[in-house]
Amino acid sequence: GFQTLALTPDQEAIPIDTVQLGARVALLLGSEGDGLSSHWLREADRAVCIPMSKTAMAAGVDSLNVVAAAAIACHGLMRA
Repeated sequence: GFQTLALTPDQEAIPIDTVQLGARVALLLGSEGDGLSSHWLREADRAVCIPMSKTAMAAGVDSLNVVAAAAIACHGLMRA
């Protein structure tokens, strides 16, 4: 099977570049407006996040568009 990782802006999730990876990984991404449904967040093996800088958070940036998030997440997984 696959280890499933749900990408979420929840800063309580595990930073994506620190998660311990299995041999096969499936990254779950949600829509830009609503994100992943609660069903997929529950079903995933782990919830992971892209750590955001304090400057970005202070400016009200809490998420990225799905293409940017996917690119950053894939880079983070390669570093994990």
